[in-house]
Amino acid sequence: MTRKPAAFRIEPEPAPRQEAPRKQRADERPARKPQAARSDVAVVIPSEIDVFDEPDIEQAAPPPATAPRKRSLLARLFFGAFGVLVSLAVGLWTDQLIRDLFQRAEWLGWLAAGMAAIALLSLLVILMREFLAIARLAEVEKLQRRALDAVARDDPKAARALVDELSAFVAAKPETAAGRRSLAELRGEIIDGGNLVRLAETEILSPLDARAKTMILEAAKRVSLVTAVSPRALVDVAYVVFEAGRLIRRLSELYGGRPGTLGFFRLARGVLAHLAVTGSIAVGDSFVQQIVGHGLAAKLSAKLGEGVVNGMMTARIGIAAMETTRPLPFIAAKRPGLGDFLSALTSFATRKESQSEQ
Repeated sequence: MTRKPAAFRIEPEPAPRQEAPRKQRADERPARKPQAARSDVAVVIPSEIDVFDEPDIEQAAPPPATAPRKRSLLARLFFGAFGVLVSLAVGLWTDQLIRDLFQRAEWLGWLAAGMAAIALLSLLVILMREFLAIARLAEVEKLQRRALDAVARDDPKAARALVDELSAFVAAKPETAAGRRSLAELRGEIIDGGNLVRLAETEILSPLDARAKTMILEAAKRVSLVTAVSPRALVDVAYVVFEAGRLIRRLSELYGGRPGTLGFFRLARGVLAHLAVTGSIAVGDSFVQQIVGHGLAAKLSAKLGEGVVNGMMTARIGIAAMETTRPLPFIAAKRPGLGDFLSALTSFATRKESQSEQ
């Protein structure tokens, strides 16, 4: 049986679909609006994001210098009572000495009484100067805290009061005269409190910062040279301690601190406390890596290399002292690091090495 002819419509075959790469198909998907994350839903991190691509915490700026914690009430009572007992003992001994001298010869008694009066008057003047020096150091700590607060709150009123106190604090420094004059001219044009504090830091403290860096570098060079030629390790330690103490005092005087004897001990304690706080972060300057990168081990002898390491330790103490004695924390200006002094110390040690070989 034959089939009758009929017409059929043939549909064209679809082209074979090519599998696109998985990443390309993911990119072609329409972007969806992010939804609020819920605490009970796990968050998946895409593979394209490098979770280790985060700023190194060692390179972060260290926290600002903080005031040392006050002694407890019992400790203050103990030292106060002990000081009174010592004063009474010295007074009774002096009184007995004067009485004995009067019994031996009247002119010896009057001479001893006059010397005791002069010593007492001198002691009162010294104590007054020490208390004023400690109060001035406390004013530095107060200015640092107020600067951070004014910048955080962006308070124009607090910033203007802070700038006035800063200008009065460093008024005796001739290096700050030009900065104080330009700041007074631009003061009415700045509305934001944070910008006013930053401008004050740049205009007033920049010349003092430059001198402070020079002082730190010179002290580090002296330490590296002396410790490189000294025959004993005890001499190295003694000179490093001496140079560090002198550097702390000079930096405090540079920024207007003028510490006395008691104030110096308080300041040194503050510097050590700051070193303890920022010690782990200060290593973030990659001190060892920079020494290796500069080829210090290949360029210098073992003794000169040891001197450079001691010089860098002095520079680290100087940086901590700079942050402690500076009236304002580093807000607008860049905080100095060990890398700022390593190149100069390396070239200095290399030059001394070549001179000794000649």
